[in-house]
Amino acid sequence: MADPSSYRPKPGQIPDSPGVYKFRDEHRRVIYVGKAKNLRQRVANYFQDLAHLHPRTRTMVTTAASVEWTVVSTEVEALQLEYSWIKEFDPRFNVKYRDDKSYPYLAVTLNEEFPRVQVMRGAKKKGVRYFGPYGHAWAIRETVDLMLRVFPVRTCSAGVFKNAARTGRPCLLGYIGKCSAPCVGRVTPEEHRDLAEDFCDFMAGRTGTYIRRLEKDMMQAAEEMEYERAARLRDDAGALKRAMEKSAVVLADATDADLIAVAEDELEAALQIFHVRGGRVRGQRGWVTDKVEAVDTSGLVEHALQQLYGEERGDAVPKEVLVPALPEDTEAVSQWLAERRGSQVSLRIPQRGDKKDLMATVQRNAQQALGLHKTKRASDLTTRSRALEEIAEALGLDTAPLRIECYDISHLQGDDVVASMVVFEDGLARKSEYRRFQIKGFEGQDDVRSMHEVIGRRFKRYLQEKERTGEWEEPPTDTPADGPAPTGAVPGPAPTGPVAAPATGPAEDTEPREDDGRPKRFAYPPQLVVVDGGQPQVAAAQRALDELGIDDIAVCGLAKRLEEVWLPDDDDPVVLPRSSEGLYLLQRVRDEAHRFAITYQRAKRAKRIRTSPLDDVSGLGETRKQALIKHFGSVKKLRQATIDEICEVPGIGRRTAESVAAALASTTPAAPAVNTATGEIIEEDDGGSS
Repeated sequence: MADPSSYRPKPGQIPDSPGVYKFRDEHRRVIYVGKAKNLRQRVANYFQDLAHLHPRTRTMVTTAASVEWTVVSTEVEALQLEYSWIKEFDPRFNVKYRDDKSYPYLAVTLNEEFPRVQVMRGAKKKGVRYFGPYGHAWAIRETVDLMLRVFPVRTCSAGVFKNAARTGRPCLLGYIGKCSAPCVGRVTPEEHRDLAEDFCDFMAGRTGTYIRRLEKDMMQAAEEMEYERAARLRDDAGALKRAMEKSAVVLADATDADLIAVAEDELEAALQIFHVRGGRVRGQRGWVTDKVEAVDTSGLVEHALQQLYGEERGDAVPKEVLVPALPEDTEAVSQWLAERRGSQVSLRIPQRGDKKDLMATVQRNAQQALGLHKTKRASDLTTRSRALEEIAEALGLDTAPLRIECYDISHLQGDDVVASMVVFEDGLARKSEYRRFQIKGFEGQDDVRSMHEVIGRRFKRYLQEKERTGEWEEPPTDTPADGPAPTGAVPGPAPTGPVAAPATGPAEDTEPREDDGRPKRFAYPPQLVVVDGGQPQVAAAQRALDELGIDDIAVCGLAKRLEEVWLPDDDDPVVLPRSSEGLYLLQRVRDEAHRFAITYQRAKRAKRIRTSPLDDVSGLGETRKQALIKHFGSVKKLRQATIDEICEVPGIGRRTAESVAAALASTTPAAPAVNTATGEIIEEDDGGSS
């Protein structure tokens, strides 16, 4: 625990202008980001008597080891910079809302030549118009099915679209009038885009124009005695009205607004957001958060606004935002929202009428969400705590292992040997901390040597991090360490000495890098290392730690056959009851490591199989390679062809044909693939590996 007075800035050193400040811990990781109208007054508040600070603030300042600040021109700039830094550094003491599920959106891909209507989840993409989010995907599909009658926009995938264009026949929706069939040229790209934009306008709340136009056309058709056309227009208007009825009118003045309500207690808060467009509720979502910083309702609202609109532009930010409490600096937040929308945004608390009544409904939803979350969380916390306590007791640990790392080795008959590292914190998977390794210290199959190599490489990098921060006086420098690459790159050697692993990209460093506050790859040590295997694998892992001089990390292994827990230097395993929550947690950790390892191993094998002798032919691109395979049917038949036969392929000249023949002649045909379950030889047929 640090003494805040040890890093307190000198009097007069802090400017009295607007800005953003960062607290860092002893490892230089950013643990808290805040903004202030007056940096001097705000930062000084953190260095008063600890007894006068909020318990969460006290924990933060005693965890921190330094404070930095950046001066900006305006409070709006401070708000934007604070949001950017929270997103970049992910500080542990800042409030961060998390969705309790992935909400579906109705999306229109206006960035394509022929826009497509579809249901989307996950991160938003540029050039795509989104509506929602919705509580259920089926609700979107019902609405879209009704609207396609009036706005027959394409809904098919790219593959179906290309196949229809190739065959000249539209899909079923094209035949029944629910798609304008741009794939076969029934409408021009411009006409189809107009349909898509009309669809978007209707979904955005501009509904009256289209219904009145349909009714006017219907009356005109009836007067001209075109009764079939009039009936069709009548049905179209009815379909649009039924689509509108699926979202009830809540605000009679056709308001576009977002309503935000907060339900909170001392430890957690739940947020509910209703998206109202054209007076109708078009979407709803809920967030929950742990109150890891001393924050009141206005602070929760401000964090919510940052997260809700930080990546949005234009109409995605509504004209009006209704909240239960105004942020501390309402003017700056309103100006920031207006800049993102491009026009004025009203940020206020509803006082009377329909908006106040609707806010009460949103508040009830927030209260219900908080109660449901606490019920689930209590059950989960109780179970996880019991599991960690059982593991600590069974393994003779002083404290519960709050961070567990598990390692598994995977290969296919000795080829493509890889390893995985998965991390569980507080009994939950921490997927951002997962790492994967390629075994390269030796060739062939040896799980024990592989485990020794992986543990050694992982903890050498940990010692490098400790040496860099001054916590380790004599770092090992005999063998270079590796760090696995979370993005799929093969781990490479890292230099010895004080080197910080990069935050992204390959885990290979060539020169020291400055601290940037991001969590480093191997900066956090586990309390428990679990290996997939029995006594030999456990002994190898313990030997790797002993060689590095690490004696404060426990090691155990979980053997698959009888689910026995093995400890170093013990001849007999620890047997946990089958009903033990501790055993169940160890099994989940082990199974997750196995899944992660085998996924990586299969990906490497698939990449190796997809290689072809044609890849080495200079100047032979993908198009001509595919033309060769298509002409001959497979690499095997291409290898048997003469140079004159190869020249018959369009686009292949004699020089290229000679290069192809030489490349194939210099390579040995691969051994036939064998189905290990049946013994069947799988013949090479289509050359798909090229």
